[in-house]
Amino acid sequence: MLRPVVTDYSSCSFWLETSGDDLTPRAPLDGSIDADVAILGAGYTGLWTAYYLLKRAPSLRVAVIEKEIAGFGASGRNGGWCSSRLNIGLDVLAERHGAEAARALVEHLCATVDEIGRVCAVETIDAGFTKTGALFVARWPHQVPAMREYAGAYERLGLGDHVRLLDAAETARRVRVRGARGAFSSPDYASVHPGRLVRSLARVVECLGATIYEQTPVTDYTIGRAPRLSTPRGDVRAATIVLAGEAYLTRLRRLRRQLLPIYSLIVLTEPLSEAHWEEIGWRGRECLASFRLTVDYLTRTADGRILFGGRGAPYHFGSGIADAFDRDAATHEVLRRMAREWFPCLEGVRFTHAWGGPLGIPRDWMPTSSFDRAAGLAS
Repeated sequence: MLRPVVTDYSSCSFWLETSGDDLTPRAPLDGSIDADVAILGAGYTGLWTAYYLLKRAPSLRVAVIEKEIAGFGASGRNGGWCSSRLNIGLDVLAERHGAEAARALVEHLCATVDEIGRVCAVETIDAGFTKTGALFVARWPHQVPAMREYAGAYERLGLGDHVRLLDAAETARRVRVRGARGAFSSPDYASVHPGRLVRSLARVVECLGATIYEQTPVTDYTIGRAPRLSTPRGDVRAATIVLAGEAYLTRLRRLRRQLLPIYSLIVLTEPLSEAHWEEIGWRGRECLASFRLTVDYLTRTADGRILFGGRGAPYHFGSGIADAFDRDAATHEVLRRMAREWFPCLEGVRFTHAWGGPLGIPRDWMPTSSFDRAAGLAS
């Protein structure tokens, strides 16, 4: 019998540490089984897939196979945003697929944010879902044209009601960021406690009838006449398999080059004093970012901390993934310095947490989903 590796999963992120859930792994797979749908990965992609399948067809036999625990990857480590933003320019999207399709996709993305709030309410998931909106701040003169162009793309698609440009004074009334020249404001964002969301969603899908097998790595998969997920503990045979491992899919040899595992790192302050918040403002707790090319993202947590995340972690040869890469002292120090540049009053404030992890980026930066019925493969 293979023994699971004992890991302190609460150390993966502040979100898992404060999820309020028992992070003891569920039982692993113990021998080959049959299912209607076999899902690789117990993060948001896999769990939301299981949720909607079982809501539509409660009799389905759904098996979710997870190498670690539900929420171990990006779902339990992210910046705490429910985002309606696509990671590809709207003009590029319209050029590739047409203005009508681009407009419809944006509307669907905005509706998805509200759908997460709806499910939290219906399923009594206490994940702190709050429709905060977002502010993308132009912190330097060269970012102002990028901000205006970004807003212009919405206007050209007839989506002007989803955006508003703020001048420096209006921005300062919302949040006082050093050097802010203005901001792009959108109501179509929310903040959430991602650890509580993913852990609660796992329990919800179990109540709907799914079985989640943890500590069970998928080593390969088969499609065609007899789809299955292969693991050291047995095969999961199913009519359809779903590959929902995101960045970790690159550990499967045949998918090694399908995605780019890009590391994003995060630092978190201690809870700030009321004097700090008087100076910073940010009473609306909007999702906050700038137009920095290499990405930054900020969250005001429910307990009064500032989360600051961004890229900059070293690239690892062959797009490698390893737990040791989740933390990089030099990058984390850069993020702390950047947080103080945004908010000078953070000088002397203690940072209590630092973590990170990989996210799966398509090589053309275009998120996609597909279902090949004949092959029995969804991804």
